[in-house]
Amino acid sequence: MLNDAFNTIDAALGNLTDLPRIGLALLLVILAAGISRWQRADLERDLAVAAARAFVQLIAIGYVLELIFNQDSPLWTTALLAVMIGIAARTAGRRGRQTPGAMRVALLSIGIGSVLTLAVLIVAGVFDYTPQAIIPIGGMIIGNAMTVAAQVMDRMAVDLHDQRALIESRLALGATSRQASHQQFRRALRNAMIPHIDTTKTTGLIKLPGAMTGMILAGASPLAAVQLQLIVMYMLVGAVTFTGLIAAYLTYRAFFTGAHQLKALAPSSGASA
Repeated sequence: MLNDAFNTIDAALGNLTDLPRIGLALLLVILAAGISRWQRADLERDLAVAAARAFVQLIAIGYVLELIFNQDSPLWTTALLAVMIGIAARTAGRRGRQTPGAMRVALLSIGIGSVLTLAVLIVAGVFDYTPQAIIPIGGMIIGNAMTVAAQVMDRMAVDLHDQRALIESRLALGATSRQASHQQFRRALRNAMIPHIDTTKTTGLIKLPGAMTGMILAGASPLAAVQLQLIVMYMLVGAVTFTGLIAAYLTYRAFFTGAHQLKALAPSSGASA
């Protein structure tokens, strides 16, 4: 039995043909840790943990994807996407924990935004519902949706706390909760969206994006890589817009009662700093 286990491990490691190149790239992390120690930045442990976690997590997901690709089952593909959405919602919910029901807000905004984007792409025939296409595309969509949802919840919670007196004065003058918090709603949404818009504006001028770079490294023609990258960019803009709007709407609703009263708020991190 022990021999079988070792044989299995040997077979698994035998598929990792680029370990020497990975080791050479790791030298850059070791160099960064050395500089940190030299400058007493105290980042050595964080660098080591980050490098180790990245290696384990990426190798593990690589084997999981190999299994799912071999199964070629829509059920397994959907299950993995659901797990990814759940993890993203938990992460965003923890970031926006000052928002009442943050986990629910994150799950609904990320889930609806991601599913809606994927549905449009599949119905329009841009991608087929195969694991090779949907899992990597879904991962990009969910990852960006997670970032936007967390930023919207965090920024709106801080603004509503810091500007409570202004909002309550508007409510006292007869404004609805939506009208009273419109400025905070708009600011939170813009704060989350602008980095993605700026990235789209400067793509190709400052850096070559990941999908395009990966295709070129894999031997695809630059024009083919550019066309896929355009699809990815437009897809992500749509995904973060859907998610941002849903997150902003649900977040503002979470802070007000049905009678348009602003709920008691915990001190914001910005206020307590």
